[in-house]
Amino acid sequence: MKRRVKAESKQQQAFINQVINELKSNPDKLDIIRENLSYYREQQFLKRGFLLAIERFDWVFEASNDVEQICAQILADDYIGKRLRRYPLLYKGILERTY
Repeated sequence: MKRRVKAESKQQQAFINQVINELKSNPDKLDIIRENLSYYREQQFLKRGFLLAIERFDWVFEASNDVEQICAQILADDYIGKRLRRYPLLYKGILERTY
């Protein structure tokens, strides 16, 4: 029996697009993602999928530090891209909300 592929919500797509635009305009915010990765890596109890997303992001950063390539990988419609988009906590702090 095949697993049903869950489509991304429009809200999630909009969030990822905002993150990508922010990263392209401020490439130094990649450091925020690196900080988030190290923070969540230290957590004792995380879902296996979340840990895999952290590992995949490590791969992406090892492959390149170019913001365009990293953004392209996040948006890619492959296994790694889908894994990176699945966990918005990895992008915490990229978008600054003013209330």
